[in-house]
Amino acid sequence: MFMRVDKLQAELPAPKRQDPNAAAALQELLGGKYGEMSTLGNYMFQSFNFRSKSKLRPFYGLVASITAEELGHVELVSNGVAMLANGPDKGADGADGGDISKTPFEAMKDIRSFASFASHGGGATPVNSNSMSWNADMVTTTGNVVFDLLHNFHLECGARLHKLRVYETLSDPTGREVCGYLLVRGSVHAHSYALALKNLTGVEIEKMLPTPNIPLGNIPECQKYLQEGSHRRLYTWSPNDYAEIAGIWGQGEQALPGDPPGELEVVKGMPEGGKIHQLEGIPSAFTPDYAPEEMFEIAAKLTKAMG
Repeated sequence: MFMRVDKLQAELPAPKRQDPNAAAALQELLGGKYGEMSTLGNYMFQSFNFRSKSKLRPFYGLVASITAEELGHVELVSNGVAMLANGPDKGADGADGGDISKTPFEAMKDIRSFASFASHGGGATPVNSNSMSWNADMVTTTGNVVFDLLHNFHLECGARLHKLRVYETLSDPTGREVCGYLLVRGSVHAHSYALALKNLTGVEIEKMLPTPNIPLGNIPECQKYLQEGSHRRLYTWSPNDYAEIAGIWGQGEQALPGDPPGELEVVKGMPEGGKIHQLEGIPSAFTPDYAPEEMFEIAAKLTKAMG
């Protein structure tokens, strides 16, 4: 089962301006071939279908724990997409007055993905940067542990390349922060699958890393995560389970060359995370409604009734 915490894995800075085309670019990291929907779907169904779980606990635990992290990555990218589409906060819900008599969203007809506004109000959906839907054909779960781990290693390497390319197209701090955090964590996941394969086959795939050659030390948004040791940490995402992953992610193994040095460590639970940015209501777009005051009043009464 899964537990949900009302935080993001990393706190995102507010966007400098409304940029729905940048939001569309960030969608590649959500619904693209190597996006977070793909990593989540692969690891989730591999963990559900995993055979001989009790006998292969370190390998099952690795896939299962990373599944939980990928759920949070989907959430992180989705929030980044919505923030870029929304732009800077105006200071209060309903600041636009709900005026629909003219053309308050004329500029939206020229954006790359008009459906992101017309159908989704500027929110994220499981599509790529060209609004093509993510689909289950991107999920690989064969039941063969070595093959699945090798596929996962490939998937993480492809995802890191995608993140770097998207990063290079964005200038807004919101999108760049998403990319910087995910580049660090994607490095951890690629490294962990490489070490799992090394344990099973003896092949030192981690000597290929970083693949592609992405020096995280050259990316400003990666620095705070490297300094805090995020590149060396693998979380269990559970208070009691999946501790066996320490047999793979640990045992004196060291951080990848080029990253700040140190021993790999398993951390029970999850990172502290950061607050979720609150998107303001836009009455003229009927989000959440044209006249939301009654909704706010009802919600306030319900909250008060709960103490």
